[in-house]
Amino acid sequence: MSQHATQANRVITLSLEPNDPQRLANLCGQRDEHLKLVESRLGVTLRNRGNVFQLAGPGPRVKAAANVLEHLYREAEASDLSPDTVHLFLQESGREALDDEEGPGDDEVLLRTPKQLIKPRGHNQQGYVSSIRAHDINFGIGPAGTGKTYLAVAAAVEALNQQEVRRILLVRPAVEAGEKLGFLPGDLAQKIDPYLRPLYDALYEMLGFEQVGKLIERQVIEIAPLAYMRGRTLNNAFIILDESQNTTREQMKMFLTRIGFGSTAVITGDITQVDLPRGQTSGLIQVLEVLKDTPGIGVTHFSAKDVVRHPLVQRIIEAYDRFEADQEAEERAQREERETLRQERLERARQNRLLHDRGNGEPDDS
Repeated sequence: MSQHATQANRVITLSLEPNDPQRLANLCGQRDEHLKLVESRLGVTLRNRGNVFQLAGPGPRVKAAANVLEHLYREAEASDLSPDTVHLFLQESGREALDDEEGPGDDEVLLRTPKQLIKPRGHNQQGYVSSIRAHDINFGIGPAGTGKTYLAVAAAVEALNQQEVRRILLVRPAVEAGEKLGFLPGDLAQKIDPYLRPLYDALYEMLGFEQVGKLIERQVIEIAPLAYMRGRTLNNAFIILDESQNTTREQMKMFLTRIGFGSTAVITGDITQVDLPRGQTSGLIQVLEVLKDTPGIGVTHFSAKDVVRHPLVQRIIEAYDRFEADQEAEERAQREERETLRQERLERARQNRLLHDRGNGEPDDS
């Protein structure tokens, strides 16, 4: 891929490699419908001769269009593109373009870590980071891939780097679907580590392997199961409770009452992915109801539209949402039907009693 940008004219020439006519046809779509979708969504003009594309329009939007074309060209090698696929890719790149055009205000939601400068994507991610900075306790609720945990870790690293807190605590309940810790080899730390891997990965990306190792050794960064929080008071710390949908009501209350002076807590979770034993209420679901009118607490709800992973992830989440909504409607209809039948049986029984009473010569109440 080679690019040549002329800032004055806001024109980018983009060469997609390798030059494969079949992939190009897949990229462009029937009668160039995919390219037209990119043009209309991002407000740019596209022209191509073979694998060489010329993009014209506002700078950030042209960059976003180039980015989405490159991603779609890679996707075109493995699968047949459809307008739906193009739309999903555009959701992320289009948001970035609009965010870039907002100007100086964007600086307020940049997260600065030693290895990376992280920019939240879209309205919900920006609001989430702003809420973390404004409140001592924050909830990030939504499906996988929306950046809840990653942005919380970035905010924690930034706060530590700017000496706003003295340490970072990353906490998860030791509950996973269909598994028990006793089945895993090793001591407790080795049993817990696989469940905390997403937190480690984010830290390594922002601080580097060596620095993370040193900070963990000095207990500036502590990664622990939720059970270890009982009896502690956490002052001047940035605490992240990840996968909090798997806390019990008692565990959630215990965690929230550990928070001390100078601390920030971020609680992340997906209320559609509860792995607790059947019949046990999620502490996250309950606490959202308990604290809904409590001032000083930030709550950010993410949806499938905020997913920043592969476009198929968003499609999968939306498919599950539709399936569960249909299933709930079907179960509700079945409950209503059962209730109707029950009422009919009761009415028949009442009528039979009246007939029986009359047959025995008892007075008619009517």
